[in-house]
Amino acid sequence: MKKPLNVTWLARAGSVLGGLGLLLQSQVAHASEADLVLPDLHSVSFLGGIPGDTLLLWGLAICLFGMLFGVVQYMGIRNLPVHSAMKEISELIYATCKTYLITQGKFILVLWVLIGAIIVAYFGWLRNLETIKVLSILAASLIGILGSYTVAWFGMRINTFANSRTAFASLGGKPFPTYAIPLRAGMSIGMLLISIELFVMLCILLFVPNDFAGPCFIGFAIGESLGASVLRIAGGIFTKIADIGSDLMKIVFKIKEDDARNPGVIADCAGDNAGDSVGPTADGFETYGVTGVALISFILLAIKAPEIQIMLLVWIFAMRLVMILASAVSYWVNAAYAKMKYSNADEMNFEKPLITLVWLTSIVSIILTYIASYYLIRTLGDGTMWWKLASIITCGTIAGALIPELVNRFTSTECAHVRNVVQCTKEGGAALNILSGLVAGNFSAYWMGLAIVGLMAGAYGLSTLGLTTLGLTPELIAAQGILTVGLDKVIMLAPSVFAFGLVAFGFLSMGPVTIAVDSYGPVTDNAQSVYELSLIENVSAKEIESEFGFQPDFTNAKRYLEANDGAGNTFKATAKPVLIGTAVVGSTTMIFSIIMILTNGLADVSSIAKLSILSPPFLLGLMMGGAVIYWFTGASINAVTTGAYYAVEFIKQNIKLDSGAEKASIEDSKKVVEICTKFAQKGMLNIFLTVFFTTLAFACLDSFFFIGYLISIALFGLYQAIFMANAGGAWDNAKKLVETELNAKGTELHDASIVGDTVGDPFKDTSSVALNPIIKFTTLFGLLAIELAIELPPQLALTLSAIFFALSLVYVHRSFFSMRIKVDEH
Repeated sequence: MKKPLNVTWLARAGSVLGGLGLLLQSQVAHASEADLVLPDLHSVSFLGGIPGDTLLLWGLAICLFGMLFGVVQYMGIRNLPVHSAMKEISELIYATCKTYLITQGKFILVLWVLIGAIIVAYFGWLRNLETIKVLSILAASLIGILGSYTVAWFGMRINTFANSRTAFASLGGKPFPTYAIPLRAGMSIGMLLISIELFVMLCILLFVPNDFAGPCFIGFAIGESLGASVLRIAGGIFTKIADIGSDLMKIVFKIKEDDARNPGVIADCAGDNAGDSVGPTADGFETYGVTGVALISFILLAIKAPEIQIMLLVWIFAMRLVMILASAVSYWVNAAYAKMKYSNADEMNFEKPLITLVWLTSIVSIILTYIASYYLIRTLGDGTMWWKLASIITCGTIAGALIPELVNRFTSTECAHVRNVVQCTKEGGAALNILSGLVAGNFSAYWMGLAIVGLMAGAYGLSTLGLTTLGLTPELIAAQGILTVGLDKVIMLAPSVFAFGLVAFGFLSMGPVTIAVDSYGPVTDNAQSVYELSLIENVSAKEIESEFGFQPDFTNAKRYLEANDGAGNTFKATAKPVLIGTAVVGSTTMIFSIIMILTNGLADVSSIAKLSILSPPFLLGLMMGGAVIYWFTGASINAVTTGAYYAVEFIKQNIKLDSGAEKASIEDSKKVVEICTKFAQKGMLNIFLTVFFTTLAFACLDSFFFIGYLISIALFGLYQAIFMANAGGAWDNAKKLVETELNAKGTELHDASIVGDTVGDPFKDTSSVALNPIIKFTTLFGLLAIELAIELPPQLALTLSAIFFALSLVYVHRSFFSMRIKVDEH
């Protein structure tokens, strides 16, 4: 086995990664100059005379409501009844996850120290910002890290409460509690996450001096993005190493799933939280923050009249506050309806109430978007601007509901594609299982691409109806006593780019519910494992009846948990395309910022001509982006493959099936976790360093080559991520159908479906989900890299390009050979 990752080497590698700090922001990096100054929110009134800052103060109250909602649900789940045997397992999972998260926290802080040095050098030395502003960026970055880390920890903790409570609730003989508890936990995470995010941003907006707020937004985004990137990518590698190591034992030793004697099962449960709870929660926190800050920056840079800036800023934040209320109301209404319909039912389709919740929230969000827009910005422009902007956001909101619906068509246990995978497996074994799963993934990319393009086209059409004249009406000018001439003719540059940014914003308009249905999956997955690991069926039924007052139904409990896990698999897949779609749509705004730099605000006609396939550098850049996406896919899967090899090797050598022991030792389980952690960090570092050096190399090589490269990264990444996520989801639920509907565990059919699921594991939970931060990293860092590169003399830029590209090849090489499994001599 390879030597453990050396801390000194980590520090040396981290010194290069330090530059990633600036990378983690959209056009805010360009807006970090002195012109990013917030207007006085008090100078414009809304809703019958309420100043903008006073109105947003009420927003803080809504955020506190959201946080209180999350905490109340947390307390309620913690206090639910649970058998001590199940509680013991969930606490062991939590302890393992805690160790992993502490390790990652220390790693993030090492990177932050290095990033802090880059922040000081860039903003203090190159940009000549005042010392106090530089310190404010550093402080805000720590708050950003703390935010990502806190919501990730909260999600891990509540999910480890919910998994044992869900497992225990299944013993009651009714399916409804096994649905209600995971969703309740997910809503707790979603509401807390969005509320903390908004609370911090509102505090910056309201209480930080106007000329300091811009740098604080920059620092906050840097910190939250750093935390999210480490937790998301490393978590995706960790979870699939553990999952594969555990699953393959079912084939090797013909043991049941989650056999307590398998030391890989605890690592698998920890991985479900590290990859499917910690990572997505931190990623969601960062996504919502960066999207908001990007729009704030666009408003401040694209519109010069401060009164219009204020109206749009208040409107943007109001839309975010509306989503908290819409999600809470929809959850309560849906919960009441589901309880009335299913609380006494003996059978339940677990997916139906989740689908209802998504669409209900979408409808409520759209209605509230139009109402809030009317009351806040009905006097903007010619009086029609409020419904145009609300309609553009609605395009994104519809996408947030339509994409999960489309995901269901390719990954649900009820869908034709998953049943096709099962049917192919019956006759063709693992080979046809894998091929039919690839079919599902490819078809899904077409239909979801069509949906995204259609909705973006709709937003573009709306942007042509008058967004270039975002002015103030005479009525508002009179009401505010504004005497400035020409405000009704203010021109917004590139309104279609603003529209695409609003679509990305709308993608996230159901924030708490999107996070909730995503978090549903790891709870249902862990609940099934907790049931098996607790050996609850060895406990006397009379003992349970005596302590808890009901007769346990072991047969139906297992059936409900397995069926609910299938629903969890489906909805775990729904948030992935939403987040990747947000990254790609949002990258439009970032790439536009770079184009603005290169074309002198679209005034340089000769430079604009270079943004064409008739320009060889641009065309070559388009081709190169695809190559990097395919390398990344291979590198991330290789990290999983190598880690899984050593995990399987250890488990096979140490599993004790004939010793009479009922459970694997804690020491052996911890060793598997250690293997997962080691290869997760090692794989992540190789990936990050390659992306870092490649971005610098191409920015220095040719600016228009670089633009083509960024566009290609976004487009190839979008379809690769959707394809991989949904192919993996189809394989996963095909296995679930074999286990539940066909009751074929332990058969050749089951073995073949496990092979397909194993192939799908890194597809859906490593490579696809990690493409979201990779696209953002590359584009965000590209904005800073291009600013620095164009200041260099041509010869120096080309020399640095060659050096950086050589370094990137070193880490491309390392991403395979430093992880390479030792080949046996024959």
